[in-house]
Amino acid sequence: MDTIGFEAHDHKGCMRAALAAVEAHCARHKLQFTPVRRRVLEILLSEHRAMGAYEILDTLRSEGLGSQPPVAYRALDFLVTHGFVHKIERLNAFIACTHPGQDHTPAFLICRQCDAVAEAHAEPSKGMLGRAAADSGFTIEQAVVEAMGLCPQCRESAQPCA
Repeated sequence: MDTIGFEAHDHKGCMRAALAAVEAHCARHKLQFTPVRRRVLEILLSEHRAMGAYEILDTLRSEGLGSQPPVAYRALDFLVTHGFVHKIERLNAFIACTHPGQDHTPAFLICRQCDAVAEAHAEPSKGMLGRAAADSGFTIEQAVVEAMGLCPQCRESAQPCA
């Protein structure tokens, strides 16, 4: 499992690469990557954490890009539909995809202490879930995997158990 999110990296390079990948995907598929959609993605990429729709809307409002919830929700809907952003159900929040435009099944590692989220690659057709599906004759088409625990930083600062 390849994990992205808890380790140090070139953040500006990461943002540039993600925006370039989304722009290229939209151009190839003739999708409208509007200024508001782009800005919502930039906000999520810059934060590198899960954010709620109203938190995103607050930023849009302060920048004069819209003040009504549908502005943020329409942009998020487009970004999620095309795989550029993922919804973290457990947090009712959104996070930028670490591999936009690539076909993959993400798994989310959520820190229960600081709410940091890392995206990992999951193969739902393999492992216990895949075996259970195969045993019941079920074909997995989509799976959402969210695991709670402690990120490396919170784990290091946690008090040892007695």
